[in-house]
Amino acid sequence: MNLKFPLYALALGAVLSLGSCSNDNDSSNSSKLEVRLMDAPGDFQQVSLDVRQIEVHLKDEGNPDGWQTLPFTAQAINVLDYVNGRSALLVSTDFAPGDLKEIRLILGPDSYVIGTDGQRYDLKTPSGQTSGVKLRLDKATLRQRETFQLLLDFDVARSIVERGNWKAGNDKKERYLLKPVIRVVAQDINGGLRGTVTPAAALPQVLAIRRSITPADTFSTRADASGAYQLFGLPSGTYALKYFPTTAAPTGQPAYQTKEVGGVVVVNNQVTTVNPVSLN
Repeated sequence: MNLKFPLYALALGAVLSLGSCSNDNDSSNSSKLEVRLMDAPGDFQQVSLDVRQIEVHLKDEGNPDGWQTLPFTAQAINVLDYVNGRSALLVSTDFAPGDLKEIRLILGPDSYVIGTDGQRYDLKTPSGQTSGVKLRLDKATLRQRETFQLLLDFDVARSIVERGNWKAGNDKKERYLLKPVIRVVAQDINGGLRGTVTPAAALPQVLAIRRSITPADTFSTRADASGAYQLFGLPSGTYALKYFPTTAAPTGQPAYQTKEVGGVVVVNNQVTTVNPVSLN
């Protein structure tokens, strides 16, 4: 689903923790929700968005109830860091299965750009900022043991508008308006992987790390008593798997070793079987 909306109401309130995520899909029947931000390049040295909060709406449009705040740390983001396929991970959280109707961004007052002249210009937003930037979602359904991703594609060139009557020497705060245009791409993410570890007595923790994005995604689970493990709801990509024993080898036997296996490819709607790994 691709939707494009002009965003004229930017009340800034709370978001963007860009840290890596940890998830144990093997022990939960919940869904996982990801929100990512990427950008189309623009003619600026830097575009800093003051993002304060992200919310999703679980009920029909117009119903004031049903808004749920997602877990974030408010911060400024230079969206030009996330072009040419790179994306910023804003949200990665367990979430109850069900339908999402809207997503809302709340921005703070401290957004700005640095122009090609090296000067900083504050970004002004139009009136009506209290309600935030709302984007409708069509058929956005989270299912058990699957990951659902909302990719917010921010168009810098169309979102930052220069005032027609601004001239060099005028107040820098009055040069640009921020009228965001964001394309929303919503998709189910349900790739998976499975494998076995020996000896099973090592009871290792298994990390699947996707380093092709910034920051890296990290998903985790533990092998069961038979040495088997599996992870679901993984985005497509190439992963490194790390195995960390959580028990010590019996006296007189070789110590269990930490191992890493690279180049594990995960494809959406498929489960990749990993070759058996020995920790001896």
